[in-house]
Amino acid sequence: MNLGDLEKLVLHYLWNHKSSDVKQVFNHFEKIRGGSLNTYQSTLDRLFKKELLCREKIGHAFQYSARVERHELIGQLIKSITSDFMADDDSSLVAAFSSMSKDFNEAQLTKLEQLIEQQKLKLKLKQEQ
Repeated sequence: MNLGDLEKLVLHYLWNHKSSDVKQVFNHFEKIRGGSLNTYQSTLDRLFKKELLCREKIGHAFQYSARVERHELIGQLIKSITSDFMADDDSSLVAAFSSMSKDFNEAQLTKLEQLIEQQKLKLKLKQEQ
């Protein structure tokens, strides 16, 4: 999945603001980035079609919100990129995370350990069913 710069900025905005219509998004970015209302409407529509946003019609306008959490999107993007380079039994992804972990601080490593343990528990419970 490819995301343009404006799409990324709009996603960040919606993660921080939870829900907005196109005018609110436009008013926020107009001062710092410029562009037309149409540009932001098109961007929101593209993100909706990519299934990254939800929308609900309120009055005459759609109210947009993020459909996926930030960490879920990052996971999807990593999976999308790595799938092109991995074989079925390849451990390259694990090695890549191990390589990246050298840049993590202690709190991040602790959080990663906790998340791994949670996933192990979910897998164990699933196998027992």
